[in-house]
Amino acid sequence: MNKIWLIIQREFLNRVQKKSFLIATILVPLIFPVIIGGLGYIAYKEAESAKPENVQVIDESKLFKFENTKRFNFILLDMSLEQAKKAYNETDDFALLYIPAFDINKPEGVAIYTKENPSIEKVGDLESLIETQIHDLKLKEYNIDESILKSLRPQVSLKQFNLTESGEEKSSSSGLLYGLGFGLGILIYMFVLIYGIQIMQGVIDEKTSKIVEVIVSSVKPFQLMLGKIIGIAAVGLLQFTIWIILISVLSSGALAFLGLKMPQKQAMEQVSKSFASDPEVKDAMNTQNNKAAEFLANLGEVPFGKIAVVFVFYFLGGYLLYGALFAAVGSAVDSQQEAQQFQFPVTLPLLIGYLGLFMFILRDPHGPVSFWLSIIPFTSPVAMVGRIAFGVPDWQLALSIVLLIGGFLLTTWIAGRIYRVGILMTGTKVSYKVLAKWFMLKG
Repeated sequence: MNKIWLIIQREFLNRVQKKSFLIATILVPLIFPVIIGGLGYIAYKEAESAKPENVQVIDESKLFKFENTKRFNFILLDMSLEQAKKAYNETDDFALLYIPAFDINKPEGVAIYTKENPSIEKVGDLESLIETQIHDLKLKEYNIDESILKSLRPQVSLKQFNLTESGEEKSSSSGLLYGLGFGLGILIYMFVLIYGIQIMQGVIDEKTSKIVEVIVSSVKPFQLMLGKIIGIAAVGLLQFTIWIILISVLSSGALAFLGLKMPQKQAMEQVSKSFASDPEVKDAMNTQNNKAAEFLANLGEVPFGKIAVVFVFYFLGGYLLYGALFAAVGSAVDSQQEAQQFQFPVTLPLLIGYLGLFMFILRDPHGPVSFWLSIIPFTSPVAMVGRIAFGVPDWQLALSIVLLIGGFLLTTWIAGRIYRVGILMTGTKVSYKVLAKWFMLKG
């Protein structure tokens, strides 16, 4: 046990004392907000400074009125489509829009001609503009007042409550839980994959540099593998803890700074006073306030303590399960290139859990596929963390935990049998048949 502890210390200190660890640990919580903010600012400036693009229009229906917008300048043409195509090709205009004579109940034949493939956003804007005008034409044909039509379409927002066995009501929000499951599932996937690959790369480096031959003269290969896995896991937990603390402190500091330096609150109060006499604006503001209060109430019902404990356990469990397999792959090969053929089968179950998060778990967290994905050890680290915010029965959580513990014990045993042989083998052409042979060797 002392030897394993020494290896854990070596792996932990070897990574923590590197400048790259300190830089990554401090910069990651800073760099993402900076990147997102920078890209958002660039997008805003680009949209603000962008000139409207010219769209030539042939309207054979004579039903539409085209007014220029910040995005498009409309140029109405009075010629045939074939003539318009030739004229359009001689210009630098964005598009040629063709609207034939049509029945407003079956608007067919509308087409757009462009020199390059346009973005889906621009096409969507033009479609929306045409749909709005057809909608207005239908209202006019049937003598329907638009304001009356709007009043007939009230917005309904369902308030969600969970009923406990004792009859207690707890507020809930599927949107909030969806976001929580989405974020936690991706974090688990990223951490397990990143730190698992670090184990594999570390084993390959030590094997090719012959350091491992010195190490295994004083410790057993299995002890070396286990120490390496636990040591890197400790690095991951430390890094993750620092990120959480930094993000929390920076978020709180930013909010406090904005609250002190920015006059949002005063502006809101002035707007409230200015429009207090306008019942529609007042109702809209009350609705927003109610939604904010409802969101905070739903946030208060989320069991963050339980979620944090479950997250840490499945991070460690998933990491130990996959870390052992990555260590076995690293011990069997002599380079990163050789490892690629074995890396994909190892990461495939983790990828299935990741895809299942979007295709099944977040859509139906209590469905049969979601249940099995959160029970099977190879997919449960991502799946169960994605489900836990929605509320998982205790027996399902307990079963998943027991199977995950059994899963990483099994993979550690399998990987250990391959590792004890592979770590000392160099220059051997490795295949699945060779790995099976190493596994079956007695000793």
